[in-house]
Amino acid sequence: MAERDFLTNYAAGKQEMCIANDTISDSLFQEYGVNRGLRDVNGKGVLTGLTGISKIVSFKEDETGKAVPCDGELWYRGYNVQSLIRSLKEDEFGFEKTAYLLLFGELPDAGELEEFTKVLGESRTLPTNFTRDVIMKAPSKDIMNSMTRSILTLAAYDDHTSDGSIQNNIRQCVQLIAIFPMLAVYGYHAYNHYENDSSMYIHRPDPNLSTAENFLRMLRPDNQYTPLEAQVLDAALILHMEHGGGNNSTFTTRVVTSAGTDTYSAIAAAMSSLKGPKHGGANIKVMQMMNDIRANVKDWEDRDEVRAYLAKMLDGEVFDKKGLIYGMGHAVYSLSDPRERVFKSYVEHLAVAKKRQKDMALYNMIEELAPELIGEKRHIFKGVSPNVDFYSGFVYEMLDIPLELYTPLFAIARIAGWSAHRLEELVGMNKIIRPAYKSVMKEKE
Repeated sequence: MAERDFLTNYAAGKQEMCIANDTISDSLFQEYGVNRGLRDVNGKGVLTGLTGISKIVSFKEDETGKAVPCDGELWYRGYNVQSLIRSLKEDEFGFEKTAYLLLFGELPDAGELEEFTKVLGESRTLPTNFTRDVIMKAPSKDIMNSMTRSILTLAAYDDHTSDGSIQNNIRQCVQLIAIFPMLAVYGYHAYNHYENDSSMYIHRPDPNLSTAENFLRMLRPDNQYTPLEAQVLDAALILHMEHGGGNNSTFTTRVVTSAGTDTYSAIAAAMSSLKGPKHGGANIKVMQMMNDIRANVKDWEDRDEVRAYLAKMLDGEVFDKKGLIYGMGHAVYSLSDPRERVFKSYVEHLAVAKKRQKDMALYNMIEELAPELIGEKRHIFKGVSPNVDFYSGFVYEMLDIPLELYTPLFAIARIAGWSAHRLEELVGMNKIIRPAYKSVMKEKE
């Protein structure tokens, strides 16, 4: 403890030196034509690669060639994600089918889907005593850290960790897709038992159930869930599986993969990216914001009162005083987020089943009011609309999923996209990613 205090004091004394010597002004970025964060002033990402896995559409050209904002579109391997979800039958789960599509580039036929689902089911196993010796050994409130440690440790149980063949990488990726729900749920139960003094539940997955069903089955003490609950969670997983390749964690996957590292290290790096609050924690901020609104707005049905409180939020007077309405707007989409559009119907059905219509009405009201207020108070370059994270936290809350598992659920979905991009990087690129940085260092004698 004394050593830690010494290091803390030392770091405190050095932070001003770091700030003074590591600050780079906006004027230098402008002078050298460098986009901070690889984003231009309109929020558009700098082109850094090519991919055939997914596509985002937020603007379309008119007859003069001018880019015009349009309703957002998200495509997986040539299929519109909204169409993929709407094509599911009433009792059909789509995560497994969509994971196959992302990994291999084609929708599976009935036989291929049955085989892939069986492989996933049979792969939902951990090495002997892994749960006890690794997951339960050092429980953490940060389940993302717990999962990342488990992923790296799994490399020690794999006799072919460093085999760079495509066949071996497919095996490793499919295995990780299968066991991610186990790493997340078991990590939570260990934390909840040792840190919160609650009962411990370690339920084995059922190889005959879908990913969404198994997650709920392993999480809940009684193993019980309704078909609607599982279908809503399945839809959430599909919508979070992949997002154009330009997000931070997917780019991390590709950068690390290009260096020739193993699958476990690449996915652990992606996990470290996703756990950052600027990336994977958006729905948590939405939930915190909504709790604050409920606590401070007396009448949730009073449109004027809600509007006035949102205005104070934008002015930085209330909530976290950051001047933001969380869940509104997106770095890429302009008029609408296609994921939110298709997900909202699932949210509404679940809200009725859970008798949360009053909360749903409040969300609807904020969805209407927030874009108007943001348009009035901000100089914006594109339209503002709710994104998928505006509703995903509400869904997880209705499913009684603890807050600690919100970002891990994102990872359970996104591991499919990361895996697809890892394989594409290995097959289609085969060249280390090495960006250039302009030095603005001042030489000293």
